[in-house]
Amino acid sequence: MDHNNSSSHLHRQLDWVTTLIPFGAILVLCLLFLLAPEQSGQVLSSIRFFLGDELGSYYLLIGLGVFLCSLYIAFSPYGQIRLGDREKPQYSSFQWGSMMFTAGLAADILFYSLCEWILYAGEDRISQMGSIQDWASTYPLFHWGPIPWSFYLVLASAFGFMLHVRKCDKQKYSEACRPLLGRRVDGFWGKLIDLLAVFALLAGTATTFSLATPLLSMAISHVFHIPASNLLTIGLLAIIGITYTIAVYFGMKGVSKLASSCTYLFFALLLYVLIGGGKARYTIETGITAIGNLTQNFIGLCTWTDALRTSSFPQTWTIFYWAYWMVWCVATPFFIGSISGGRTIRQTILGGYFWGLAGTFTSFIILGNYGLNLQMTGKMDLIAFYQASGDLYETIITILGTLPLAKAGLILLALTMIAFYATSFDALTMVAASYSYKTLPSGKEPHRNVKLFWAILLMLLPIALIFSDNSMANLQTVSIIAAFPIGIIILLIIGSFFKDAKAYLKEHGDPGAKR
Repeated sequence: MDHNNSSSHLHRQLDWVTTLIPFGAILVLCLLFLLAPEQSGQVLSSIRFFLGDELGSYYLLIGLGVFLCSLYIAFSPYGQIRLGDREKPQYSSFQWGSMMFTAGLAADILFYSLCEWILYAGEDRISQMGSIQDWASTYPLFHWGPIPWSFYLVLASAFGFMLHVRKCDKQKYSEACRPLLGRRVDGFWGKLIDLLAVFALLAGTATTFSLATPLLSMAISHVFHIPASNLLTIGLLAIIGITYTIAVYFGMKGVSKLASSCTYLFFALLLYVLIGGGKARYTIETGITAIGNLTQNFIGLCTWTDALRTSSFPQTWTIFYWAYWMVWCVATPFFIGSISGGRTIRQTILGGYFWGLAGTFTSFIILGNYGLNLQMTGKMDLIAFYQASGDLYETIITILGTLPLAKAGLILLALTMIAFYATSFDALTMVAASYSYKTLPSGKEPHRNVKLFWAILLMLLPIALIFSDNSMANLQTVSIIAAFPIGIIILLIIGSFFKDAKAYLKEHGDPGAKR
């Protein structure tokens, strides 16, 4: 087939509406942030106040509901449905777990693990609950714990069922709603669902990138004595972009290799802080207490709305986190669903919880509690340092500076962050490229040029945001706004899954009885 023929064939396969409209919308937002930061910030914060403050319970109830739903699916007959015809899973447990963990989190897990306790330590809520020691180490595990992972895993089961069992050739949010919406997904409603999904995906990825990249450039500037500047940050973004574009170009094999190497670097960083920091006993004991605290108070934390607004803690933190994870739900569950061929739905959900929580809890316990120890033993007043400087990145570099061979540690941190970014953006590029197709058979990968378009597009937005200081809060707000309709779509997808899986069990009988 000659080149012109193949490019016109690709042109016909693509869904231009879903590809170009969200791209245009995000570009307009960027321009507004850059040209009218004050006004756009005010409009966004008033919408955020309405959604996050007045309707905050909506996010909290969806979070708890989806978590309970994940347990029900895993332990009901639905859990025995095998995703696809394979007798054995497509990937080994370690490959599967590392791809899922690294794709679902990006480098912000390292950023937040190192500093999140500081953000909570000054909150009234913590002093109302008890001590900083007990609660500044518990809340990060709650905000990165079972509820956020349940969003991913319930949707991954629904998408895995759609891709591997029903062999669906449309890898889109709208298609997952077909059992409930029927023919409507071929018209206006289907387009609307897909547009909202791609828009939320772009907003979420830009938030993540803009958040943690300055830490990366500060680490590099400390090691090599290069002044930290926008130019350095953009250079690093370009390196990340090249890394993940090459991996995506080689398809799933490249993604799998990059995920494994990322996991090894992550373990090396954790061991360096745990052993090099010399605070292993304190770190592990505080972690065990925090897990106990979380388990004992879980339902209370999930449903605390602070109706009198004594501290507005759930509005500032919990609701933002649930919204942030819901926005990421556009891409990550598709990726987890697509790599889960050969596993049962129960294995996908329970295995997902095992790998996901093992990764996030270990990261927060080791990286977070090292800094908390410096604070609680009086070696360094990090809370005062942060309040004086207002610079989280500088605070994190100060914490890492107390470790032996600090420069080597910073290089390890930088390498791990680059690998994390590259891996999660691999997964995002794969999913976003699939979204651009009208139909894409299960197991078939998007065309390299389409992946390349998305690989570049996902980089452009964060670069634009780096030049606009005011945009970070704006973009977090965009995440909360984008998550509002996504929440409704998530409920539609779960309802559709139950309807379709029930029909499947009727057709095929109980899979547990057959095997």
